[in-house]
Amino acid sequence: MGAGGGTAAGAPLRFAVLGDSLAAGLGVDEPDQLPGVLLARGLADETGRAVRLETHAVSGSTTRDLPAQVDRVVADPPDVALVIVGANDVTTRTSVAASAALLGAQVRRLRAAGVGVVVGTCPDLGTVRPIAEPLRSVARGWSSRLARAQRVEVERAGGTAVAMGEVLAPEFTRRADYFSRDRFHPSAVGYEAATSILLAPLCGVLRHEWWPR
Repeated sequence: MGAGGGTAAGAPLRFAVLGDSLAAGLGVDEPDQLPGVLLARGLADETGRAVRLETHAVSGSTTRDLPAQVDRVVADPPDVALVIVGANDVTTRTSVAASAALLGAQVRRLRAAGVGVVVGTCPDLGTVRPIAEPLRSVARGWSSRLARAQRVEVERAGGTAVAMGEVLAPEFTRRADYFSRDRFHPSAVGYEAATSILLAPLCGVLRHEWWPR
C-alpha cells in the first residue's frame, strides 16, 4: 500500500513489518492508527519518497513463528523491516537464551538478503495492570532479561535494536489511556508513543542502507 506524502521519484520505498500483535497493531479502532501505517507515513515524510507497507506480523506470534514471516520477506526483499516480538515468549515462558538466539538468526537472514532491520525489543510486561502480583513482577523481570538478550543478538546480527520497554515503561505505567480496552495491548495513543521512538532508527537504517545507492 502507499502511505504518506512522499514524491514518487522512482520505485516506492518498501517497508515490511514483522512480529506479533504489537507489530500488527492489535488494539486500535482505525486502519490509520496502525503502527505500520504511522511509520510508513513518517518514512514518506522524512525521505520524500512514496512508501509501500507490507505487513507480515501475526497476532499471537512468538519468536518461534518468526522464520515463516522471514521466509515471505526474503523471497522478495524490501528496503527496510521492523520486527517487534517477544511478549508472547514471556507469557509462554520460552527460554530467554533460545528466544534471543532465534531472533538473531532471523535478523541475520534479513540482513543477508539486503534488508535494513530495526527491532523493537520486548516491552515491559510489568506495566500491564491486569497481571496480578507476584506474576507482574516475574513478567517484568523476564521481559527485561529478554529485551537485553535480544539487543545483544540483534546487534551481533547487524540490526538496530530499540529498547522499547526501557523507554516506554514509565509512560505506560503512568497513563492508563496508553492501553486499549483489553488493558493489555496499546491504544492508538500508546502506539503513537511507540512509533515516535522507532521512526528515527528506521530513518537511520535507510540513510545507511538505501540513500547512498
